[in-house]
Amino acid sequence: MNKFRQLPILFLLVINLIIGLVTFRSYGLAWDEPLFYNYADALPYAYSPRGWFSGDFQLERAFGASAADHANRGPAYILIARPLASLIELLGADNASAWHLINFLTFQLGVYLFYRFMIRWVDQKAALATTALFAFQPLLWGHAFINPKDIPFLVFFLGSVLFGFELVDEMNTDPQSTNLPIYQIPITKLLLASFFLGIATSIRVLGPLAAILTVLYAIIRKVKLSVFFKSVWLHAVLSILVMFATWPYLWLDPIGKFIEVFVFMSDNPTTLNVLFAGNNYQADQVPLRYLPLLLGWTLTEPVWILFAVGLVIAFWKSDNQCRFVLALILLWFLIPLAYVLLRRPSLYDGYRHFLFILPPIFVFAGFAFEKIFDLLKRDWLRLGSVAILLLFGIIPAVQLHPYQYAYYNSFVGGVRGVFRNYETEYWLTCYREAVLQFNEKVPAGTQLFVRREPYIAAYFASPDITIRDFRTEQNDMQPGDYYLANSRSNEDLRFLRDEPNFIEISRMGATFCVIKQMP
Repeated sequence: MNKFRQLPILFLLVINLIIGLVTFRSYGLAWDEPLFYNYADALPYAYSPRGWFSGDFQLERAFGASAADHANRGPAYILIARPLASLIELLGADNASAWHLINFLTFQLGVYLFYRFMIRWVDQKAALATTALFAFQPLLWGHAFINPKDIPFLVFFLGSVLFGFELVDEMNTDPQSTNLPIYQIPITKLLLASFFLGIATSIRVLGPLAAILTVLYAIIRKVKLSVFFKSVWLHAVLSILVMFATWPYLWLDPIGKFIEVFVFMSDNPTTLNVLFAGNNYQADQVPLRYLPLLLGWTLTEPVWILFAVGLVIAFWKSDNQCRFVLALILLWFLIPLAYVLLRRPSLYDGYRHFLFILPPIFVFAGFAFEKIFDLLKRDWLRLGSVAILLLFGIIPAVQLHPYQYAYYNSFVGGVRGVFRNYETEYWLTCYREAVLQFNEKVPAGTQLFVRREPYIAAYFASPDITIRDFRTEQNDMQPGDYYLANSRSNEDLRFLRDEPNFIEISRMGATFCVIKQMP
């Protein structure tokens, strides 16, 4: 029976896997990726006994070429994923594509975990429909390939909450028990909850929020204090051990370094420029409406409608204990949102750092799906209604491929409607498509000056194409040379603005990057 219950989600995962295997090579490198993967390549040094006893061991060597930028970012995910990415490379994929496939598979783990979380609240059909709506969000689908930071955090945070709740449920199966020996604590759920929490905390210091949600859930479920405290301290110790083992930066000074990272990441300081509502802002000065508006505009049109309806249904049909639990799920979304609105940390690249707050929105949408299925008695009507709602995401995802993460919904005019006023393809993944076309059109020895992050263009360029850094070598440009720029913050309008485009990469009325020739 349990295997049968899993068949629907397996069917969805197989569909996703087939699509991913067909398309993973078409995604370009995001500008954060190369140095982050270099960090992954350097990490094994920290775990080498030969290095430890060499007499010349320096932990800083494990932080890679971007130590100043990445050392304090927990590497748990890339540490775990690197052997798998290396295996994919051995099977014939290039390094970027190998990582993109592993990133996508990690997101599919998150899809499964979300479904498992959903069936706690709604029936199987509604859970599957909601999971499909979650999985086919263009924003998430695009990030799933190119984002080795925020998607893994979403997945491991979700797993922390899921297995934390399941741990509490197993501790609470015998309400008459006044004591529970340590050897009778549900060890499998304890290990899973601790592993996911430890990894989540290593990736982002916001990970302990999942532990807070679990503790509050235990209080709501009225777990016996003796059982509660034994499990909590074991959960905490194991999670800290996982975090510490997968984060070499903390080895230098565990408490001091963690506090340093927590303080640093609380503000997430950066000087990045952000295009918002037609104006350029520093990341720490974006308007208060930044996150609320982007949340409304970058999820597909049915999501917030289903959320609002489901929110009413969920609290209306539940008993008091269930209402407290649902309120706890809502806090998962509201606490980080309130932090952003009150604390005003730096925000940039959309809200990729806060993708982990999206699952609760879909949880409540699930209650709306369940109501729809109650009203529609025929299976073909149910299937048709789900298909229509999913098409709001599937159609633009196909049209935007492989730039799904640049999606905006029709409430703001789609990608065409926000172009030149809001950030779209802000991570420069369009360089891949532009440079591959460029390789086919120009003779050997051609020089291509790249406005920013030339190392991305160099990855895809033919060996006989010379890649130059526009910012430091602009004075070397000669007539006939070429210039590559992206449209992030409208940078493509700052040089050779009136020259025709030699190559233009665009989707749905928005230009992502261009190559022009120097007259």
